[in-house]
Amino acid sequence: MEHVSDVPEDRAQPADPTVVNDYDSFAEAYAAENEDNLVNAYYERPAILDLAGEVAGRRILDAGCGSGPLSAALRERGALVTGIDSSAGMLALARRRLGDGTPLHVVDLAGPLPFADGAFDDVVASLVLHYLEDWGPTLAEIRRVLGPGGRLIASVDHPFVAYTHREPRPDYFASGEYSFTWVLGGQPAPMRLWRKPLHAMTDAFTAAGFRLSVISEPQPDPAGRDLFPDGFQGLSTTPGFLFFVVEVP
Repeated sequence: MEHVSDVPEDRAQPADPTVVNDYDSFAEAYAAENEDNLVNAYYERPAILDLAGEVAGRRILDAGCGSGPLSAALRERGALVTGIDSSAGMLALARRRLGDGTPLHVVDLAGPLPFADGAFDDVVASLVLHYLEDWGPTLAEIRRVLGPGGRLIASVDHPFVAYTHREPRPDYFASGEYSFTWVLGGQPAPMRLWRKPLHAMTDAFTAAGFRLSVISEPQPDPAGRDLFPDGFQGLSTTPGFLFFVVEVP
């Protein structure tokens, strides 16, 4: 599920741990926030699309597709897209955007994927892996549904972001959860993510049988400079997300 990571301090509050990551409860507000903001529309999605490159005719699984903006962009470039998400509410918005021609399925990435071996040429996982404590089973399933030479193109919260989220700072080398609350449409949205150091991420990819191709820390799209003058400079000088391309040998 794509998410707005760079939340201003006045919109972030300590999280209520009772119900977290409940995208069904704030699907409309989240989709509206995500649609054309600086962090997602002028930084994260352009970076994913740049790493994907030429996708015409490629079978792509959008894992954690949310309301479908990345699926739509990939489809516009000629990809054959299938979307999955754990939130039925978000998928309803994706269906509204994409119509009936794009297969969409409610799927929990922590479990098995309902696809045949080698069903896809690429998997994109946009800001989704950090919702999982254990990447192992998910990466194994992604590896299974990719054909030879297939790619996983993934973005996650940069480990520096989560490392500096709390004071005192935690042990960088220890994996662990962190919680916060977005305020979307005036309503609280408690969130819980899992932080890993860089070496734990790369170890997880290689343990699942992937070959590391790219680690990227891109700059935001220059088109966002005039639209978001207050936030653009900070995003240009402080890493927000970390991007990977890993391949099936």
